[in-house]
Amino acid sequence: MRNLKLFRTLEFRDIQGPGKPQCFSLRTEQGTVLIGSEHGLIEVDPVSREVKNEVSLVAEGFLPEDGSGRIVGVQDLLDQESVCVATASGDVIVFSLSTQQLECVGSVASGISVMSWSPDQELVLLATGQQTLIMMTKDFEPIMEQQIHQDDFGESKFITVGWGRKETQFHGSEGRQAAFQMQMHESALPWDDRRPQVTWRGDGQFFAVSVVCPETGARKVRVWNREFALQSTSEPVAGLGPALAWKPSGSLIASTQDKPNQQDIVFFEKNGLLHGHFTLPFLKDEVKVKGIFVCLFPLMAFFSFSLAVQLWTVGNYHWYLKQSLSFSTCGKSKLVSLMWDPVTPYRLHVLCQGWHYLAYDWHWTTERSVGDNSSDLSNVAVIDGNGVLVTVFRQTVVPPPMCTYKLLFPHPVNQVTFFAHPQKSNDLAVLDASNQISVYKCGDYPSADPTVKLGAVGGSGFKVSLRTPQLEKRYKIMKIKGLLTWIEEDLFLAVSHSESSPRSVIHHLTAASSEMDEEHGQLNVSSSATVDGIIIGLCCNSKTKSVALQLADGQIFKYLWESPSLAVKPWKNSGGFPVRFPYPCTQTELAMIGEEECVLGLTDRCRFFINDIEVASNVTSFAVYDEFLLLTTHSHTCQCFCLRDASFKTLQAGLSSNHVSNGEVLRKVERGSRIVTVVPQDTKLVLQMPRGNLEVVHHRALVLAQIRKWLDKLMFKEAFECMRKLRINLNLIYDHNPKVFLENVETFIKQIDSVNHINLFFTELKEEDVTKTMYPPPVTSSVHLSRGPDGKKLDLVCDALRAVMESLNPHKYCLSILTSHVKKTTPELEIVLQKVHELQGNAPSDPDAVSAEEALKYLLLLVDVNELYDHSLGTYDFDLVLMVAEKSQKDPKEYLPFLNTLKKMETNYQRFTIDKYLKRYEKAIGHLSKCGPEYFPECLNLIKDKNLYNEALKLYSPSSQQYQDISIAYGEHLMQEHMYEPAGLMFARCGAHEKALSAFLTCGNWKQALCVAAQLHFTEDQLAGLGRTLVGKLVEQRKHIDAAMVLEQYAQDYEEAVLLLLEGAAWEEALRLVYKYNRLDIVETNVKPSILEAQKNYMAFLDSQTATFSRHKKRLLVVRELKEQAQQAGLDDEVPHGQESDLFSETSSVVSGSEMSAKYSHSNSRISARSSKNRRKAERKKHSLKEGSPLEHLALLEALSEVVQNTENLKDEIYHILKVLFLFEFDEQGRELQKAFEDTLQLIERSLPEIWTLTSQQNSATPVLGPNSTANSIMASYQQQKTSLPVLDAELFIPPKINKRTQWKLSLLD
Repeated sequence: MRNLKLFRTLEFRDIQGPGKPQCFSLRTEQGTVLIGSEHGLIEVDPVSREVKNEVSLVAEGFLPEDGSGRIVGVQDLLDQESVCVATASGDVIVFSLSTQQLECVGSVASGISVMSWSPDQELVLLATGQQTLIMMTKDFEPIMEQQIHQDDFGESKFITVGWGRKETQFHGSEGRQAAFQMQMHESALPWDDRRPQVTWRGDGQFFAVSVVCPETGARKVRVWNREFALQSTSEPVAGLGPALAWKPSGSLIASTQDKPNQQDIVFFEKNGLLHGHFTLPFLKDEVKVKGIFVCLFPLMAFFSFSLAVQLWTVGNYHWYLKQSLSFSTCGKSKLVSLMWDPVTPYRLHVLCQGWHYLAYDWHWTTERSVGDNSSDLSNVAVIDGNGVLVTVFRQTVVPPPMCTYKLLFPHPVNQVTFFAHPQKSNDLAVLDASNQISVYKCGDYPSADPTVKLGAVGGSGFKVSLRTPQLEKRYKIMKIKGLLTWIEEDLFLAVSHSESSPRSVIHHLTAASSEMDEEHGQLNVSSSATVDGIIIGLCCNSKTKSVALQLADGQIFKYLWESPSLAVKPWKNSGGFPVRFPYPCTQTELAMIGEEECVLGLTDRCRFFINDIEVASNVTSFAVYDEFLLLTTHSHTCQCFCLRDASFKTLQAGLSSNHVSNGEVLRKVERGSRIVTVVPQDTKLVLQMPRGNLEVVHHRALVLAQIRKWLDKLMFKEAFECMRKLRINLNLIYDHNPKVFLENVETFIKQIDSVNHINLFFTELKEEDVTKTMYPPPVTSSVHLSRGPDGKKLDLVCDALRAVMESLNPHKYCLSILTSHVKKTTPELEIVLQKVHELQGNAPSDPDAVSAEEALKYLLLLVDVNELYDHSLGTYDFDLVLMVAEKSQKDPKEYLPFLNTLKKMETNYQRFTIDKYLKRYEKAIGHLSKCGPEYFPECLNLIKDKNLYNEALKLYSPSSQQYQDISIAYGEHLMQEHMYEPAGLMFARCGAHEKALSAFLTCGNWKQALCVAAQLHFTEDQLAGLGRTLVGKLVEQRKHIDAAMVLEQYAQDYEEAVLLLLEGAAWEEALRLVYKYNRLDIVETNVKPSILEAQKNYMAFLDSQTATFSRHKKRLLVVRELKEQAQQAGLDDEVPHGQESDLFSETSSVVSGSEMSAKYSHSNSRISARSSKNRRKAERKKHSLKEGSPLEHLALLEALSEVVQNTENLKDEIYHILKVLFLFEFDEQGRELQKAFEDTLQLIERSLPEIWTLTSQQNSATPVLGPNSTANSIMASYQQQKTSLPVLDAELFIPPKINKRTQWKLSLLD
């Protein structure tokens, strides 16, 4: 649905050349044109408007002086820097452009009618006057000569076995004699010049020749291959014309056919058979098509003798006339020849008889209305000859070539423009080939316009609810160059170019007052503005009314059309620098990006620019809608960006091929899709496929943006319908703005007004906030205007909607109310069943109400029938149970006996049985406790079985026997769980003191044990025995102070208590007891010797620790040095085996499967894996201190860390022994111990940085695994760190902490 728009025109009038031009060729690299006449050859530069070269063929004798000579072909030879010229007299001449030399490379005595070069310029074909074809190489060496007329069909001759012959077919009213009639051949057209016509296929492998057969007098088309072998001959076609062209794609050959009442363009296949046609919009003999010139498919140009040059294109198997260029039938403006540029797409070169050269650059554009509100009908206009096909996409999606309605005109249409006013965007103006502008406006008109014809929406049986436009007036205007913009109600902007200088003029066209003719008028130039440069593009922003001009050199200017001076100034970016496109853009738009108005441009090479910054190079089409930019790309995606918060960098990142966009921005589309239009205030995006068919998609970004707008405006119905159709999660209605939704729940209910839709909303509700997961709002968007209220979302929404529905009409919304109970986080099925039961008992008279049967049937869709049955049973209402069971698939033989049994039971026992059946054991024991003492054994068994002790204790008073029995059972249960202290407390609470004493003895709680013993009235001997038992347990637990206290207070043995305190190094507590009982002799006999012995033990321990630390430290440094040397020498290339390999096989996937299986190759088949015993053994041997072991450095680190921790733990003990050494005047021993411990600590502190280096810590923190790792990177990392830190031993590389604040040193010993 695109139109062909004139991009720019290059014109060179009154070329100073001799004679009359006959043909021309292009020098694409130099940008010059070679023109041949009856006197010679000239080379002109249309840009600089000068003649570069002039060669006289008359002076050299190749052309006669009387002007009767004719050049039949001119070809630029790129690789030879020369031009080949063929004359009708038979000479083939080569003119060297570098040496300016002429050379006749060959001559044909019978003359030459056609010279045609292959596309690769490797072969040249000559048609001679003797009706022969001569093929030569590019060096003009003859290859072969053949007759142009062949009797044979060719190598692709069809093979028939006689089936379906004409003689055997039925001929209807013509009778049997029609089978034997001879086919009559019509002669060539009267105006046919009978010259051969040659055309090559795009790849140069085949060429076709159209000649007049001397036997029949009719034209035939023969196809030859590159080896000059005839391939096929066309079937007889009456009235076949001389025009011939092969599509570059190679599929079809185009020609013309005159029929009795019409003229067609026909297409041949390579095998000579006809393949389709279309009819030209002319009367019989009105035009004579002289030539057909095919550009890049699907564009085709027809060269008519009299009228014009017409440009046609095909889409969806329909041919459209897109442009019509008028020329005179005689004089200087008579057409001589034309051709498409072989390099630049859609550039048409035209040569006229009066030495007038023109070059037209065309580009594709989509003419769509530019409104941004719901009044815009999203019109798209397509030019088709004398009509404009308009499709209204807001109401109908009509695939081309059909349309909503068609506007009819007396002349071919060349341009369509819509009114650039947001409120009147449906009005359009049409410029036709006669330079008339027809203005159509939409409105309420009493009568239909005869120039507006309904298309696909019309016909019998259809009621058209469409406002079609009316022709308001036709205006005659000056000749313009294709850039027409309707910018105000009575103002058009038009562009014209100067013929003598590179300047453009912008004209303001306004309607002249005319009272005589209401249908026709005149647009006069009210004012003009001159611009230095060729304007190739003009775009207008309908919101800001800004107008941007694009010049041929890429400069962008801002046209101040509203100012009195009509100023033109450079368009500047946010930095204040002028904007300039590096390449000319065929499509330009204005858009607000953030707070800046920018110029968007797209080149014909798919390069997309914002201002002068290239943001993408794979964009095939784009459109700006409201605050969105939509683009299609070569990667078959459609991307949508919000321009309100976007920047150039975010757009570049989003369009880069290696960037992964989220699902809201990017959408996959069909290959080759292009944007046609976006429906304003809707979610429809219309795309066109390469063949021409349409596809309507709803881009997620547009959908969510429109839904958010509807929700902000409290238009819940529109939002809900859109979300339901396009499968958008309905949670967005609440999550978009929870506070506003809860404040307008009644509005939501009234707008939806459908029980089914409200139920659908309920069923999709979930706790997830979809604005944070599925549909995150755009960056810096203010979508969340307020936080939702505290509490669970499901409960809040269900309660709020249910309250409103119950206040509005509880009978109408009965099913929705039930759904609101079911959808809560904890389904309120009992309430639901109760409401259904109420419906059964009291049927409402409201016509909108539902019956209990319907409600229950609906409820079974939401809840599993077994679950609903269980909940109904839990209500203890047997009528409700029966009602649910009858609607389920349960067999009555299953539930009726069970229900009958329950009905016979006492109420509490009945409910106990139901709760036990439903596994509601807490309720079950509650009901059973009310049944009487005779049921307590059953209750106690259930309590023990289900571990319901805490719940059961709440049901009985503490003074009851049942409470005591449950407590004892609870204590025994705790004893079985090895929870001895809680068990003892439970026994003590219920008075079971013997069991409490046993529990406290087991857990070692000597204080509670002695308390219970006192309650049991133990004698002194029993207390002493109990005390000595407790002492044994406390000594095992190294609680010497507690054990001494028990011995002293309960066993009355203070001497043994002192010995225990000395054994536990509790020096000060031992001295307290010595002085308490005035036994100073113990000081000399036990205390002092124990202190001195402890000092010696500490000294020996410190010496041992210091020696061990120094030895391991020295060995660690040696091991590290050996590792560095091995790495430098490349000795670590082998994969480590032994214990490290075992470790890797268990903790990672680095070691291969073959190595894993090799470890168990010696085992028999019964061993499937390591036993737990072997695994513990491997763990113990994992860090071996044996020299040379694979993980020796880890074992050394572990041993050093253990020494440091042991030394750190000695500080408190050293401090206490130093105090008693000083007290008993053992100063020398005290100083010796203090000095030794201080030296040990200093050694450790100095060595820590050397042992736990920064490098080892960094290596340990190097990430080997992770989401960004690959198999190769993991393997390489392990190869570099073969003997480095395994995952399980990372803590070994962390240095142990030393607390320097701990007080251990006695200053009195300094």
